[in-house]
Amino acid sequence: MKGVILAGGLGTRLRPLTNITNKHLLPVYDAPMIYYPIRTLVEAGIEDIMIVCGGNHAGEFLRLLGNGEEFGLKHLNYTYQKDEGGIAEALGLCEHFIDGESMVVFLADNIIETSIAEAVRGFEKQDYGARIILKEVDDPRDYGVVRFNENGEIAEIIEKPTDPPSNFAVIGVYLYDSMVFDIIRTLVPSKRGELEITDVNNAYLQRHRLRHSILKGWWADAGASIDAYYETIKIVAESVMSK
Repeated sequence: MKGVILAGGLGTRLRPLTNITNKHLLPVYDAPMIYYPIRTLVEAGIEDIMIVCGGNHAGEFLRLLGNGEEFGLKHLNYTYQKDEGGIAEALGLCEHFIDGESMVVFLADNIIETSIAEAVRGFEKQDYGARIILKEVDDPRDYGVVRFNENGEIAEIIEKPTDPPSNFAVIGVYLYDSMVFDIIRTLVPSKRGELEITDVNNAYLQRHRLRHSILKGWWADAGASIDAYYETIKIVAESVMSK
C-alpha cells in the first residue's frame, strides 16, 4: 500500500501567514505541519509516499524533507499541482506513482492523535473499494457529513450541510483502491470549479464499495482558518506535554 500526502493550494484561509510560504510548512508546536501526516503514515507501516505540492513555494518541501531520512525513509516522491483544481484533481496526478496498488490519501493539514493502523488493516481485508474515517464533532456543518441508514451503514455523504443528518464528519484521510482514478475521470467540477473528494466517496458508495472506521482520539483541521490553526497548536502542545 502506498501513501499520498496532498500539500498543494495557496492557503488563502491562513493569510497573511501564507503570503511567504506554503501553509503545510508552517509550524505546529515543535514541528512543521507536513511532518505530522508523514509520521502517521510511517507509523502505520506505509513508507512509499508521494507528496503533492503546489503554489509558489513547492521547492521548500524538498529542502525541508529531502528523501525523508528523518522519518526513517529511503526515498520521498514529489509531484506538482499547477492549479487549485481540488483534492480529487491533486490525487489524479498520482496515478503513475500508485501503479495499480491501493493507497492512503492524507490531507496535509489534518492532524490526528492516534494511529490509522487499524483502519489500514480493515481496508486491506476489504480487497477492493474505499474506506473513509469518521470523527464525531460538535458542529459538523463545515465538513462532509454522513447520513446513516437503519443498519448503521453510510447512506449518503453531504458536503457542508446546513442541517446535518449526524455529527459524524469525514476527516481528511481516505483509503482507496486504484479504481479511484477511473472515478476521478468521470467527475465534473463543482460550483467552486474543483473536483470534489466528496463526489469520489459518494461514487464508491453508489457502487456499494465504501466502508468506514471511527477515529479514536482528537482530530484537528489546521488549515480551516486562523483560529483553527492556533487551536491545533494548542491541542498538539497539550498532547505532547501530557506524555
